[in-house]
Amino acid sequence: MAASGPQPPSSASSPKPSSPSLSSEASASAQRGLPGVWQTRGAAAWALWPVSLLYRALVAGRRAMYRAGWLRSEHAGRPVVVVGNVIAGGAGKTPVVMAVVRHLQARGLRVGVVSRGYGRSTTDCRAVTPDSPVSEVGDEPALIARSFATGPAAVPVFVAPRRIAAARALLAAHPETDLIVCDDGLQHLALQRDVEICVFNNEGVGNAWLLPAGPLREPWPRPVDFVLHAGATAPAHEAGGLAFGLQRSLAPWAVQADGTRVLLASLHGQPLHAVAAVARPGDFFAMLRDQGLDLAHAEPLPDHYDFDSWKRLSDKRTRLICTEKDAVKLWVRHPDALAVPLQVQLPAAFFAALDIRLCAVLPSKRAAQYQDGPNPPLSSPSA
Repeated sequence: MAASGPQPPSSASSPKPSSPSLSSEASASAQRGLPGVWQTRGAAAWALWPVSLLYRALVAGRRAMYRAGWLRSEHAGRPVVVVGNVIAGGAGKTPVVMAVVRHLQARGLRVGVVSRGYGRSTTDCRAVTPDSPVSEVGDEPALIARSFATGPAAVPVFVAPRRIAAARALLAAHPETDLIVCDDGLQHLALQRDVEICVFNNEGVGNAWLLPAGPLREPWPRPVDFVLHAGATAPAHEAGGLAFGLQRSLAPWAVQADGTRVLLASLHGQPLHAVAAVARPGDFFAMLRDQGLDLAHAEPLPDHYDFDSWKRLSDKRTRLICTEKDAVKLWVRHPDALAVPLQVQLPAAFFAALDIRLCAVLPSKRAAQYQDGPNPPLSSPSA
């Protein structure tokens, strides 16, 4: 993994302390809870700052134990690409995972995906199939498995608390796999990786403090190979890592449980009940409105909500619309729900840089085949 000395932090990553009254900050943050506190170094964040120092010490101690060999880190035996983030909450990792998988498949690689399976009721290592109950495998692995379910684009997906166990089970069942993509896991040091991709939403590192005073799961900046950011400016990162902007938008269609597409334009003027059990539900609602849709009711729910006790509006004229991640759970009880895919657009320069990095870690014969794949020849990216 390419990395050397740190760059000076940008103003976005090192905000100056502010001192609004606790009551005014609490009022401003009440609508968003901790994510609202995490955007500034206000009174509530300062109150939590001493706890974040303890968290920082725990993170540093854990990394030191891996470096000393007291905790074991293992390699899967195939190149591993980790797509993750360093902030709590959603950054759009899973759509990036899916975009990377599609690119690697287009270059002729046989790809597998591993994940923890956050929010599932089970704790074993298991394969995720298109028919797997979401409660047993997690919503994001279920979405990936269903998106790459059949034909030559089929992708094996395995979940386990220890990603190395998922990787080994995947390779035992699919020894032809050339490369493994790990959905989340930047902080899961038990799995060694060859490439790290860190994804940021448009809020970047917020106030740049660690949990619970800020959104960071670990100190930033830190070495990664690539930074993908939805904001206008990339958060300061270690020299050697390349940063690229990404764009997120809703597809112009929704998907029904049977796979049929419904153009969003055909829903104009119809009252819709929008639900979103994601980290940033307001973004989803705003994008729906930007498509000209009439949200009679916009209902935010906790991220990874299971919908077991959820009840929809009694007005049958109001159609139910949701995210793809929610649909894998909602369709069990509400097969008429419309799921709108979130699409990410990644620049060609990112894929060119990723290709070059992978050619350095793939076996020589496979790297030559990869470089001669259907995409244009590789060229060195500019830093």
